[in-house]
Amino acid sequence: MEDLEIGRRIDALEKKIDAVYVSVEKTRKYFLAIIIISVVAFAVPLIGLLFIIPSFLSTYSDISGLVQ
Repeated sequence: MEDLEIGRRIDALEKKIDAVYVSVEKTRKYFLAIIIISVVAFAVPLIGLLFIIPSFLSTYSDISGLVQ
C-alpha cells in the first residue's frame, strides 16, 4: 500500500515538473524576444546616427562657410 502511494506521489510530481518546464520554456522565449527587440531598438538608431551625423556636419560646415 505504501508503494502505491509513493508511486502516485511520484506521478503527481512528474506532472508538476513537466508543467514547470513548459512554463520556464515560455518565459525563456519571452525574455529572449525582449532582449532581441531591445538590442534592435538601440542598435538601429545608433547605426542611423553614423550616417546622419557626417551629413549634418557637412551641411553645418557649408552653412558656416557662407556666413563668413
